[in-house]
Amino acid sequence: MVHEKIETFKRFWKGEGPCLILIPPPEPAPYDAHDYPTLFHHPQYMWEAEMHRAKAVLDWPTDGIPTVRPSLGVVFVPSMTGQGYKLRAGQMPWHGEPLSREQIRKSAEIDVAATELMQLAEEFYRIHHQKNHAPIVAYHADTQGVFDVAHLVYGDQIFYDLANENEHPWIRELLEICLALYIKATDHLKKMLSENTSEMIHGHGTSQGVYFPHAGVRMSEDTPTLVSPRMIEQFILPVIERGAEVFGGAFVHYCGFHLELFEQLCHSNLVKAIDLGNPEMYDLQWLLERCAETGTVFHSRVAELPGEDWRMYLRRIAKIINDTDARCILRPSIYPKTKAECAEMRSLWHELTS
Repeated sequence: MVHEKIETFKRFWKGEGPCLILIPPPEPAPYDAHDYPTLFHHPQYMWEAEMHRAKAVLDWPTDGIPTVRPSLGVVFVPSMTGQGYKLRAGQMPWHGEPLSREQIRKSAEIDVAATELMQLAEEFYRIHHQKNHAPIVAYHADTQGVFDVAHLVYGDQIFYDLANENEHPWIRELLEICLALYIKATDHLKKMLSENTSEMIHGHGTSQGVYFPHAGVRMSEDTPTLVSPRMIEQFILPVIERGAEVFGGAFVHYCGFHLELFEQLCHSNLVKAIDLGNPEMYDLQWLLERCAETGTVFHSRVAELPGEDWRMYLRRIAKIINDTDARCILRPSIYPKTKAECAEMRSLWHELTS
């Protein structure tokens, strides 16, 4: 099953065949969020919760690959600097107090394999390997992106220092430290998974993964939506590209509204696909035109319009795809609930985008 889906993705990335669709099955909540602190510290419980989600994808009419990961949140890499984190019932973890410059500098010496959260991830992967659930693929814990990690460990002072040219040498040093940490953490994850450097299967926080033959990392960069296009070009895009280059390319996500960020990502040869956390803020025609112009894949949700059923929804999106010649891996925001009707939805999408 996994091999067949990988072959489908290989054809897609070559520009062959239809656009693909990741239709979610009817499923329970990802895990009991009220008991999340318990799951966080117990890889066996975390694995069981993630497997409960992923098993619903087996034999479901979707192009996605069933996937699981240790769901350790955005604190995964920042905690490796020695920064604390907070766990509360009903919430994902959040970072603790910002670190001083000297504390951040000292973190450059850490052994990522020996850190608490990396060991939790390693135990999760060991359990998965031991259980031999071959149809369900384990993927990377949440590594965020270089600038997001820098913001989390240094705090909002990063914006004031960006605005002060006298502090730019420190900003560059901070980004170098966070880039090195991001690369070390990602490389260690990939070695634990026996995953090739420049390819991956990534579920992007869901139970359905995408095979990337020429991108070995995902980067989540929400913080750049708060800075100017010039600062993105000067400070942020270079570290995105340097991190991506080590792994052959990247899949990039961000939440918020920032047209220039989207354009700059599209024009990077190392960014292979983009996901938007708030697609309803954008004009879909404009997004797909930018993707088509640059050969970037739009791997994202697309918001439905008022009154649309799933057939109207697919036809509207497919028309723009065909008009622009863009390539898309769609995570639909509207879909039927039965297996038979979801199979019809997948078939219609393939037909419309072939």
